[in-house]
Amino acid sequence: MPETNFQSERQQAHFLLDALPEEKVPVVRSLLEVMVEPLSRSLAMAPVEEEDLTPETVTALDRARASLARGEGIPHEEVLREFDL
Repeated sequence: MPETNFQSERQQAHFLLDALPEEKVPVVRSLLEVMVEPLSRSLAMAPVEEEDLTPETVTALDRARASLARGEGIPHEEVLREFDL
């Protein structure tokens, strides 16, 4: 692609970006990040691996959710203190 054509394409892309409604800019930014950053692109295209939950894991998750519903969770600040953050 000749340099002048590249510059023209880049200018057109900038024009389109400037014309986008404000609420669509974050979506386009994310798309550009994926296109520019190979690792992000690879991760975005990787298949989702789902494991079957064992009965024990389901029981543990149910207990944890019930505990949180009762307000028995650990406050974020306390967790940060554990890590000296």
